[in-house]
Amino acid sequence: MESAVPERKPRPGPPGGEPADGPEPPRRDFIREIIDEHNRTGRFGGRVHTRFPPEPNGYLHIGHAKSICLNYGLASEYGGKFNLRMDDTNPQKEEREYVEAIIQDVRWLGARWEGMRDDDPYAGVLWASNYFDQMYEWAVELIKKGKAYVCDLSPEEVSRTRGTLTTPGIESPYRSRSVEENLELFERMRRGEFPDGAKTLRAKIDMAHPNLNLRDPVVYRILHAPHHNTGDRWCIYPMYDWAHGLEDSIEGITHSICTLEFENHRPLYDWFIEAINEGRTEDGSGPWGRKIHHPQQIEFARLNLTYTVMSKRRLLELVQGGYVRGWDDPRMPTLAGLRRRGVPPEAIWEFCRRIGVSKVESVVDIALLEHCIREVLNKVAPRVMAVLRPLRLVIDNYPEGQVEEVEALNNPEDPSAGTRKVPFSRVLYIEQDDFRDVPPPKYWRLYPGNEVRLRYAYFVRCTHCVKDEHGRVVEVHAVYDPATRGGDAPDGRKVKTTLHWVSAAHAVPIEVRLYDYLFTRPDPDDLSDEALRAAESAGAAEMRAAQQESKPDWKRNLNPNSLEVIYPAYAEPWLQSARPGDRFQFERLGYFCVDPDSVLAEKSDDASGPPARPRLVFNRTVALRDTWAKIAAKL
Repeated sequence: MESAVPERKPRPGPPGGEPADGPEPPRRDFIREIIDEHNRTGRFGGRVHTRFPPEPNGYLHIGHAKSICLNYGLASEYGGKFNLRMDDTNPQKEEREYVEAIIQDVRWLGARWEGMRDDDPYAGVLWASNYFDQMYEWAVELIKKGKAYVCDLSPEEVSRTRGTLTTPGIESPYRSRSVEENLELFERMRRGEFPDGAKTLRAKIDMAHPNLNLRDPVVYRILHAPHHNTGDRWCIYPMYDWAHGLEDSIEGITHSICTLEFENHRPLYDWFIEAINEGRTEDGSGPWGRKIHHPQQIEFARLNLTYTVMSKRRLLELVQGGYVRGWDDPRMPTLAGLRRRGVPPEAIWEFCRRIGVSKVESVVDIALLEHCIREVLNKVAPRVMAVLRPLRLVIDNYPEGQVEEVEALNNPEDPSAGTRKVPFSRVLYIEQDDFRDVPPPKYWRLYPGNEVRLRYAYFVRCTHCVKDEHGRVVEVHAVYDPATRGGDAPDGRKVKTTLHWVSAAHAVPIEVRLYDYLFTRPDPDDLSDEALRAAESAGAAEMRAAQQESKPDWKRNLNPNSLEVIYPAYAEPWLQSARPGDRFQFERLGYFCVDPDSVLAEKSDDASGPPARPRLVFNRTVALRDTWAKIAAKL
């Protein structure tokens, strides 16, 4: 009997962002077509249950965001369920710090998993390690069915005897052990009687199989290492290929969505579940009990982004080598780094929607991500004026000691954002680039004799400049036209440029961190984390090592100018109330976010005195120039 296809809901989005149905619906893709067909035929009873299963061996990056948005988006769209599961099967590389960072990142991105609660970050989080007992029982069952054996070959010998794409593998001399001997040895492995690497449990499949993953893959290895969740209870740990499908089965996952690196692993995913189900029945009346749930694995192309590495191993190397300031360095593609840089989660959702889902590997230009960031921030970021490289501008005919307030729009894209008052005085700061003593062709900013508009204030005409003993301009002088208050001339004359400014007497000194791409080349010669894991599962250690040795050191492409720190820059006094995480558009300069390094205003020792002036630190999220729009216009 066919199940009714559930009505698809509007696409999800992060809390507080664009309405969930947004300006455009999710793009139709091959995964949604598969789900539609499953729902039409009733394969999973009309259910859609997805999961995001990160290994807690590093921080999440924007490639993981694509998976989160896809898996959570599908569950929400089809009225299904979504799980957050820690795939914690390797105690040597996993840490509680990474677990906490993953939970925070998934929450920040806006995904909501089954059992999630705001008062407890861990509520509803699932753990592969909680299934170790069940996985062990199923491994024993495979031994009893003659489908697994304990092997004494070393990891290097296993890899060497696996064969190649054109030659079959060589069967292990331990493959013919009896069921009883295998059960005894496996139990002794569990009790910790053998050292690391002495023995493994391998599935007995086919050493001549054309798919190398099915040539008697390792199911369990010995690893005497404490686990962050199970402590010292286990000294044997399941391999990913064994654990992956069983975790999905236990949780009732319907669609197990992976990256393309695991396409060749899907037959093994299916073989393990089918081997367990051999001899089982739907009603549980057979000798092995009831059949276990069999999800559908589906593969899609991972995200490749220019000027970026997408391997947690390489990101860890950047952190440990001191090339960046940590996992949340704003130059990193980690979600923590993007958040600290000021990227809103809504922009990541829109980016993932635009790149879509396919089975074809491609590289996405980072300019598209920047374009999505600008689109979101343009609507919500308050406008302020700040000067990064200050140059004194003295308005000679403005009364000394006089201060007036001009009215400035907080966001021209949002009339409800209102206005603010900005102090204007005789001495201002403007950008050094906004003045030239001898202007080049088509330079419309300030130079002797030229007139420009000061944003929200007056027209000013440059009269002369003052230089130091090295010939550098240190001060510019001008006169203003009092009739042009607000930025328009009663006589109708026009100017070609509007400059931003801050009053020198009222300006707030700030530190500004300007970030550029972490790499100088679009392709830093990266191998993905998923590709390395897949290679490890396939026993391709030697091949991987040879590939690494033949490639140039990717760190040679690191950008030595990826961070420029400016202090002091100056901002209008309205920013004194800014707090870490607040985002702004510095007019004509870009979008900026208050960094957690900021030292906020505190009371001085004299309780009756004024608060201490804050030391605000701003990260540039993205410049105003929209490279992607120019690229798209040429397509």
